[in-house]
Amino acid sequence: MPKISNKGAAMPQSPIRKLVPYAELAYQKGHTVYHLNIGQPDIKTPQGALDAVKVHSLDILAYTRSEGSDLYRSKIADYYSKHKINVTKEDIIVTTGGSEALLFAFGSIMDADDEIIIPEPFYANYNGFSTASGVKVVPVVSKIDNNFALPPIDEFEKLITPKTKAILICNPGNPTGYLYSKEEIKKLASIVKKHDLFLVADEVYREFTYDGEEHYSIMQEESIVENSIIIDSVSKRYSMCGARIGCLVSKNKDVIQTALKFAQARLSPPTLAQIASEAALLTPQSYFDDVKNEYVDRRNTLVRELEKIDGVKVAKPKGAFYCIVELPVKNSDDFAQWLLESFDLNGETVMVAPAAGFYSTPNTGLNQIRIAYVLQKESLIKAANILKEALKQYNS
Repeated sequence: MPKISNKGAAMPQSPIRKLVPYAELAYQKGHTVYHLNIGQPDIKTPQGALDAVKVHSLDILAYTRSEGSDLYRSKIADYYSKHKINVTKEDIIVTTGGSEALLFAFGSIMDADDEIIIPEPFYANYNGFSTASGVKVVPVVSKIDNNFALPPIDEFEKLITPKTKAILICNPGNPTGYLYSKEEIKKLASIVKKHDLFLVADEVYREFTYDGEEHYSIMQEESIVENSIIIDSVSKRYSMCGARIGCLVSKNKDVIQTALKFAQARLSPPTLAQIASEAALLTPQSYFDDVKNEYVDRRNTLVRELEKIDGVKVAKPKGAFYCIVELPVKNSDDFAQWLLESFDLNGETVMVAPAAGFYSTPNTGLNQIRIAYVLQKESLIKAANILKEALKQYNS
């Protein structure tokens, strides 16, 4: 029988989605499952974005330009200017989600066997994108004890080799919820400048920062504009995950011209989704203020309830809507499967994402899970109580 590729065999499973068959078994038993495993917001999509698709006047659903429509890219540039990021439409390529932007970035700046340094834990699909691109992830470990702050710069420096082409961060972070400070961004800027590397920043959670903290973009650092690549998306900002619209942003013309060739190979981003995303840019600040207040309440509720559980440690996030939780278990993969397969509390259980899949260092994060606090507060309280009772039974 013909064999699949080595690359295909090496592609990692999603730690977020691999437990779906066990969740389906729980549903078949009639159980309620609280989904803490996936960052699918329950916040309503801005009505203007939905209406724009309903009332479009297109007669033909045609291709757009490979880099995205001129009008949409111009409006994205206007959006960035409000966030003190100085770019033009020529610095932007619209992509099919932030995922495609990352694939274009990897393909544009790295060859097979090149290396990219990423603070871990990190968004699990970075492992998949690197495998698909033939690129080696070199992790630098951040720790729950200091809320997953940026590791010391000398730890990055130790890992730089002739094969190193870039450093990748997610800010605010998925899965940690950590928000890098202006000082931390400046430290990264200095090292990429010193070693002539790219700094790639996944900034899809830019709007979601808490406790009076502000997001500081890598492209606000004028000294590294040629080194900087932003990955962005409408998915979480406007609760439009299904639109699959993102973008790659860089003032480095070689990067943009190279990424455009990848964009041309897949023809164009989806037309109707660009119409919706363009309309979403008109969303008033009051929308984000309300969403931020809601997520702060949810975060505070979740952290408070988790801290009541014996043996549990939780990192308090300052952005996005995720947190890493350390549990009194040896293997959170086994525990997460057991929750769905063998446990319920009055017909209810929870689905979590085992955190080992957010690391590339083997046997790391085995006792951790990622929780997405994208549920109503009442559901988060119930979910935390289910976890409390489940841990008692699992460890007995």
